[in-house]
Parts: sequence; C-alpha cells; structure tokens
Amino acid sequence: MHRPAIADLPDSIFEIDRASSVPIYRELASRLADAITSGKLPPGARLENETSLSERLGISRPTIRRVIEELVGMGLLVRRQGIGTVVVPPALSRKMELVSLWDDLLKMGQNPSTKLLKREIIPADAHVAAELGITLGEDVLHLRRLRLANGVPLVIMENFLPGQYADISAEDLTSRGLYQNLGRRGVTIQVAHQSVTARLATSAESDLLDLPSHAALLTSKRTAYDALGKASETGNHCYRPDLYAFEFTLVRG
Repeated sequence: MHRPAIADLPDSIFEIDRASSVPIYRELASRLADAITSGKLPPGARLENETSLSERLGISRPTIRRVIEELVGMGLLVRRQGIGTVVVPPALSRKMELVSLWDDLLKMGQNPSTKLLKREIIPADAHVAAELGITLGEDVLHLRRLRLANGVPLVIMENFLPGQYADISAEDLTSRGLYQNLGRRGVTIQVAHQSVTARLATSAESDLLDLPSHAALLTSKRTAYDALGKASETGNHCYRPDLYAFEFTLVRG
C-alpha cells in the first residue's frame, strides 16, 4: 500500500489567536481548511499523527482529534487504515458519454496506467452469454484490471468479450484502453446500456483500491454494442467514490 510522505506544514498555518472568543478547534480547523482549498496542503498530502501535532502545537490531543473530525466531516480529509490522515484529492468527474476511461483520464491531464490482474479464456455462464448474445458455454475472454491515475488506484474493471477477441494480449491491455484495442480490430462502439449503483467493498477490493475495509464503492455495469448492434463487451467496474464521480445531464421528457 502506497504511504505518502508527511506534509511539510508551515508554522503560519497553525498561528491562532488564543485570546479570541472563537474555540481553538474551530479556528485551527478553519486555517487548515483554507490551506487545503488554497493548495498549500496539496491533494494526497499526509498529516502528522495526533500525538505529533499535539506536541508541536501545545494543544491537547482531544482538540486535535476534533479538528481532524471537523475536516473529515467537510470532506477535506480522509482517514485511511495503515496510512493515516490525508488530504482528499478532488474527484474526477466523468460525463456519461461513450468514451473510454483511458481517454477520459488523458483529457483530464491524468497519467493512466493499468495493472493486469487476470486474463483468461473461460466458458460463458448464463448471464454473460445473455449479455453478449452468444451460446451458453461459448468461449469468452475474461479480463480483470486495476486502473490507476497518476499512480493512485482508481477503479477495478472486470470485462467479458466474445472469443473472437482472444488475441488481445497482456501488452495491449497495459498500454492502452479496451475500446482502443477493439478499435484496432475494426470495432466501433456505437451504443451501450449502463447502470450505476453503490455497494460495500470486499476485503480484496479494499486492498486493491487502498481503501478501509468495507468502504463504499461506486459501481457500474455496462454492455457495449457495435454499429451493427452486436455486443462487443460486457462488464462491471468498481470505483473509489472519493476520487471519482459520474456526471449526468437530465432532460425533461
């Protein structure tokens, strides 16, 4: 699990007016919030632990703990098991358009990378066969990947493709997005059916995404079709909700 370095906090952030009628915890929380929103405390920065901050500032641990709880409640800090308290990166907001996540990340100035967790040929079960419009038991390419943005785990992706795409290699999958690989094989994704839900992470998912045990996840299920209406892939993705958001535009019918 990646453990970021402790942030180098300037003493000016912690200068508080002890003669003020404003409670110390609230004034300190306000100063830290300003440092986060102004970028002085960058996304992903890790704070010193409560004991260290208490000794440095001469403020009781219960007060420090209350400050951190205030900022966690505001969505500016998050506690991560085995890491500590870190500044929450801004969530990547993705419009619901038919483009690949890889391309989306590039457009947002992120550096996408992929860790291939599984690549195998398996017989299609009833659900996968129905989604892909193939025969039960027919060979399909099963993929499981971890997508990272600037080295930070973002989403676990599981996909099933018709057996005709079994030539998509491990190198293909780690160097470009799935839709790019399909495009290289003459496939243009034209339409997709997608649903978005939420659930709790399994222990394995929490470990892969650097999340606390049983943290909440954003999940999506999608089946994509080519210009002839033939299913090219079906799958489900599990996203970190602190780093990712879906954006919808709704029109009155």
